[in-house]
Amino acid sequence: MIFGIGTDIAKVSRFEKWVRNPGIIRRFFNECETVEIAASGEEYERLLEKKLHFLCEHYASRFAAKEAFSKALGTGFVGLELSDFGIKKNECGKPEFVFGEKTLSLIKEKCGNSCKIFVSISHEKEYAISYVIIETEAESV
Repeated sequence: MIFGIGTDIAKVSRFEKWVRNPGIIRRFFNECETVEIAASGEEYERLLEKKLHFLCEHYASRFAAKEAFSKALGTGFVGLELSDFGIKKNECGKPEFVFGEKTLSLIKEKCGNSCKIFVSISHEKEYAISYVIIETEAESV
């Protein structure tokens, strides 16, 4: 049974300020989502500029997935810590959620002991979009 469906779209350029501020990235993204630039000083700045659009697409698509998940769960961001869950790619490159204990507890409270969560993300130059479907086994939820 479908418990919830969520979707979100994010403008990629909005994330440039975030990419330039590691504190914001740590606040809103899980460790599995962060992209580190292994350099410092001028070299860091050069690499950042070179990878800026990629990084903005990366974070915009993952933030859209977080928004879509919160909508599918039916809570919005109430009760969710954004850094407690995130998106990683499995061995085939398919995006999947990774949940920390707080988020798992909320999922269990809302959806019961057994649910499946599906996510799809995409980005194209200016925009990133995500869809999330939460499926439960029991109809009593």
